[in-house]
Amino acid sequence: MYAKHFEELQCWQMARKLTRVVYDYTRTLTFRKNRRLSDQITGAAISIMNNIAEGFDARTPKEFILFRGYSRRSCSEVQNCLNIAQDQDYINEMKLH
Repeated sequence: MYAKHFEELQCWQMARKLTRVVYDYTRTLTFRKNRRLSDQITGAAISIMNNIAEGFDARTPKEFILFRGYSRRSCSEVQNCLNIAQDQDYINEMKLH
């Protein structure tokens, strides 16, 4: 069975959960002080969801694969920003798991 809406895709659902977690982190007082990092990580999390959604409506499977690649790169960006936040003591390692 094929999904009729991008919201049915498990990868989009997981990206949505990740975005919620990212926003929860960036609402903390220590994280909010670093506006640049906060904007970067929330933007990357949003890009994951957006690229999955945009790729879902692609005209060809090849184009969908392209957008999934963009989404995957945004995942790496979120991961890297979380590493930076951890190094700056905005979050601790236990919260990452």
